[in-house]
Amino acid sequence: MTQPRKRGARRGSGMSRRELLQAGVTGSLAVAVGRVVPAAVRGSAEAAPVRGAPFELEEATIAQLQAEMNAGTHTARSLAEAYLGRIEAIDGGMRSVIEVNPDAVAIAVALDAERKAKGPRGPLHGIPVVVKDNIATADRMATTAGSLALVGAKAPRDSFVAERLRAAGAVILGKTNLSEWANFRSSKSSSGWSGRGGQCRNPYALDRSPCGSSSGTGAAVSANLAAVGVGTETDGSIVCPSAINSLVGIKPTVGLVSRSGIVPISHTQDTAGPMARTVAGAAALLGALAGVDPRYHFKPITATRDPVWTVSPSWARIWVSTPAAGEGISESTLSVDTSKSGSSRATASPTFLNH
Repeated sequence: MTQPRKRGARRGSGMSRRELLQAGVTGSLAVAVGRVVPAAVRGSAEAAPVRGAPFELEEATIAQLQAEMNAGTHTARSLAEAYLGRIEAIDGGMRSVIEVNPDAVAIAVALDAERKAKGPRGPLHGIPVVVKDNIATADRMATTAGSLALVGAKAPRDSFVAERLRAAGAVILGKTNLSEWANFRSSKSSSGWSGRGGQCRNPYALDRSPCGSSSGTGAAVSANLAAVGVGTETDGSIVCPSAINSLVGIKPTVGLVSRSGIVPISHTQDTAGPMARTVAGAAALLGALAGVDPRYHFKPITATRDPVWTVSPSWARIWVSTPAAGEGISESTLSVDTSKSGSSRATASPTFLNH
């Protein structure tokens, strides 16, 4: 029987994903103070990596984190503190996280107490998540779409995405950098640059594009600054940074995930969606994000009931509502086959696709 690979382990004899990422983050610690990558560093970044202390949670999946919390090896608090420490240690040169949640640890402590008293709410209970800075959170963090024009403005209430994450027991760890206004400000803008956050960098190669506009979410999740993250897409802003940063990104069918509380661009194209290091992680996060929002209705596709998430060692499935051919709403499933991989990296076999 094939044994599961350890986190970050090689397939065959090539360089592992984690070794490649460690080489790419070269210079992050060195430029954390200056916040600018000098030309000399850009030219030698891949050749002479600056390595920080080993990170215990490298490549940790949602299932692994849940198993460790259930076993008492970790708590939601220890996970939140570990990822916050990781952000502090290496994100100075990447600028992927625009702001951390000052209440993250307190939220995690409350979730630990709830787990002890009642058990976990579901697969995201206690899991640290980052969200793009155009997704409103009615807490002590700002929601600015990366723009200095919105600094100081407070969201009157949580976006539906934030509501769903909190209801699922996720710990919103912070807001991620992005192409300002989700790349709507100019036809000549730079992927991952915002006035508030500066230039987000690709964790694999600091002088290369992280792609956008969900650049910060892509870079942060890839560099293990959070377990999973939420991006938004109008045209490529989830799938491009996911591809560039070696992640799994899903742009849901428009209407499956409510857009209420998200800084808009297009009524017919905008949607939030999951970004994760594994298919199973993206599926679990999508299962939390999708649902019925009484404040939001979009034709021709709107969720009519909350999805049902189930998982086993060999498959994962989400039941969702999608439109029948030209009429009404019918039930469909997104099935994820995890039996072909020793870890949760897997192949997807969806009965509906995203556009």
